[in-house]
Amino acid sequence: MKIVEEPNTFGLNNPFLPQTNRLQPKVSPSAVSGPAHLFRLAGKCFSFVESTYKYEFCPFHNVTQHEQTFRWNAYSGILGIWHEWEIDNNTFVGMWMREGDSCETKSRQTKVHLVCGKSNKLAYVSEPSTCVYSLTFETPLVCHPHSLLVYPTLTEALQRKWDEAEQLLYDELITDQGYKKILKEIFEEAGLLKATEEKEVEKQNKKISLEFETVEKCTKEYQQLSKEIKRLQDLLSQHGIAYKGNSAENTSVEYRSHKPATAVTTVLNGSKDDEHLHGDTGVWNDAV
Repeated sequence: MKIVEEPNTFGLNNPFLPQTNRLQPKVSPSAVSGPAHLFRLAGKCFSFVESTYKYEFCPFHNVTQHEQTFRWNAYSGILGIWHEWEIDNNTFVGMWMREGDSCETKSRQTKVHLVCGKSNKLAYVSEPSTCVYSLTFETPLVCHPHSLLVYPTLTEALQRKWDEAEQLLYDELITDQGYKKILKEIFEEAGLLKATEEKEVEKQNKKISLEFETVEKCTKEYQQLSKEIKRLQDLLSQHGIAYKGNSAENTSVEYRSHKPATAVTTVLNGSKDDEHLHGDTGVWNDAV
């Protein structure tokens, strides 16, 4: 991750201080996303001086603040790390930098407004509420009236999904709330918005379930696991290590002094065994 640090001797920027006292990001920045013509800003940084503070905005990376005084504990920290876009009415209206340095019970965060200008420059910085900052960045890259539209940045598949949602809304088959939910899912899939942790877990679970959506896939995975279990059993037997396990084959091994361990196949009896299906581990919970 790119962190801007000034090679001076102001406070925490003192090069003689331990590295642990330097800027320490909590997370890595999100991937570069949004209008392709803005990607050229990645890797560049723009500064703005307000009173004794110097602000640095590195698009798609972070926002930092450096107190330029000779105080021994001059503040130098991260005001936010690139997180996601703010979207309204099919338009990118701001860049959110979140997960900055701790500020009491929350983290510092910054919203960057992109406005038309003759050159790339950080024009204004404010703190509308405690530990929430607002930056205005001027650039000629957003002067065209269509430069910040969301729809053109999407893949054809996501554009079709959006078109279908528009049609459903027009036909009154979904509510306005349902329409907004679909758009949010589209923006998250495109990487423009950051999905919540719950969404990420749900996505991973869905991915896992799809891996075993057919009997053939499940059977193939079962056979591979059975081979691995057999290999480990043989390895333990070679070294005379006792083990007892409930594998798919329901085998157990007993250690015999100074002799290799031998496998003893356990024969299952009882009505429960008759009910076993393919892929059943053979482990029953009598409490159920």
